Amino acid sequence: MVSVPRVVIAAPASGHGKTTVATGLLAAFAARGLTVAPFKVGPDYIDPGYHALAANRPGRNLDPVLCGEELIGPLFAHGSAGADLAVVEGVMGLYDGRTGAGETGSTAQVAALLDAPVILVVDAAAQGRSVAALVHGFRSFGNARIAGVILNRVGSDRHEGILRDACEEVGTPVLGALRRADAVAAPSRHLGLVPAAERRDEALASVAALSSLVAASVDLEAVLAVARSAPPLAATPWSPSAAEPVPGRPVVALAGGPAFSFAYAETAELLAGAGADVVTVDPLRDTALPPNTRALVVGGGFPEVYASELSANLSLQKDVARLTGPIVAECAGLLWLCHTLDGAPMCGVLDADASMTPTLTLGYRDAVALTDSPLAPAGTRVTGHEFHRTTVHPRSGLLLSPAGGAAWAWRGADPEGFATPALHASYLHLHWAGNPAMARRVVAAAGARRSLS
Repeated sequence: MVSVPRVVIAAPASGHGKTTVATGLLAAFAARGLTVAPFKVGPDYIDPGYHALAANRPGRNLDPVLCGEELIGPLFAHGSAGADLAVVEGVMGLYDGRTGAGETGSTAQVAALLDAPVILVVDAAAQGRSVAALVHGFRSFGNARIAGVILNRVGSDRHEGILRDACEEVGTPVLGALRRADAVAAPSRHLGLVPAAERRDEALASVAALSSLVAASVDLEAVLAVARSAPPLAATPWSPSAAEPVPGRPVVALAGGPAFSFAYAETAELLAGAGADVVTVDPLRDTALPPNTRALVVGGGFPEVYASELSANLSLQKDVARLTGPIVAECAGLLWLCHTLDGAPMCGVLDADASMTPTLTLGYRDAVALTDSPLAPAGTRVTGHEFHRTTVHPRSGLLLSPAGGAAWAWRGADPEGFATPALHASYLHLHWAGNPAMARRVVAAAGARRSLS
C-alpha cells in the first residue's frame, strides 16, 4: 500500500497554466521543507525538467499508453518513495487522451488509476460568471474527483471577486487566484517550451519566481488537505532491477546535456538494473566517449539547435563512428548519427542526411519491429510516440546496407528507422518501463562487445 498524499493538477485544455501551477506548487512546498515527488501525465519530456528543478528530485512520466495502465500505480509508488507529497501535472484537457481511444492516456484516467483528487486550473483572463458553467460542466462530466479550482491570469481584485462568487454558486472551492506574471514565463520554440537543461540559470530563476507567486496566491494548506484526502493506494513499487543482471558491468554511455535532454528517468535505472555501468556523456562538452564504453544510448532533444557545436566536436564524432556497438538512438538521437544535419557534418554512422521541416509529426504509434536490433528482435510489438519537425533522407535510397533494414512499421506509414544487429535508430520514442526486456537486451549486447579503447 502507498500512503503518499497526492493531487493531480488538470485543466479544461492546454494553455490554462498547468505547468505554472504544478511547478510553483512543487517549489513552494519544497521551500517549506517537504519532500515532493513530481510527475507528468503523458509522453512530455520538457515539463518534467522544470519539475525536477522545483523538487530537486527526478521528474517522472505516467503514461498508460506507453507503459500500460497496470504500471501506473507501481511507477507512481517507485517515484514517490520517501516523499511527503506527490504532485501530478496532467496533459492537455482533463479528459483528452489518445485520439480515438476515449479516456485512454488522459489525465482523468491517471487520476482514477491513482485514486487521486483533481485541482482544476482555469485561465480566467476573459471570463466572468460564466466560469461557473465551465467548472460545473467538468465536475458533472466523467468520474474525476474535482476538489477545487485555481484561477489563473486574474486581472484585478474585482475580477477575482466575480470569479470566486461564481465558483461558490456551483459549490466548488477556489484554492487560489494567480495574477498574470511575465517574470515566470518560459520561452518557447518549435516543439514547445525551451527545456530547463538549456537555460538552467534562467530556469532556476523562473522556478523561484513561481514558488513565490504560488505561495502568495494559493492556499497551500488547503491544497495539502486535498492531497491528504487521497486514500491508500494498493500498489507495489516498480523495480528496474533485472532478475538476472548481465555480469561484468559493461559501460553504457548515455547521451545527455542541453542537446539531448529528452530521456525518461527509468531508462538509466533500467540499464543499471540490467547490469550496466551507466555514464552520461554530453556531446556539447565531452570530446570522447567514457573509457571502456561498450554501448551508446542517445535519446531525444534539440540537436538541430546545436548543429554547429555538435559538428565541431570531431573527436567525439570519430569515437561514435568507430564504436562497434550497440548503438541505440531514439528521435533526435537519430539526427546526430546521420552524415549531416541541416548541412552540418554529424557522426556519419547512418548513410543519411537530416533536415528541418515545417511539418510537425506527432502522435502515438503501434509498431512492430521489422529487423533484429540491439533493442528488440524482429516481430516485437510496441507502442511508441513521435514528436519532431525534422526528416531523414537515406543517401542510397535504401534504409541501410543489405545487412540491415527498417526498424519499425506501423499502419499508414512507410517503414521507418534503421536497424542492424549492432544498431537501432528511429524517430519512435519508447518508455522502456513498458518494455523492460529492451534494457537487458542492450546491456547483454554491450557485454558481448569489445570496449572502445
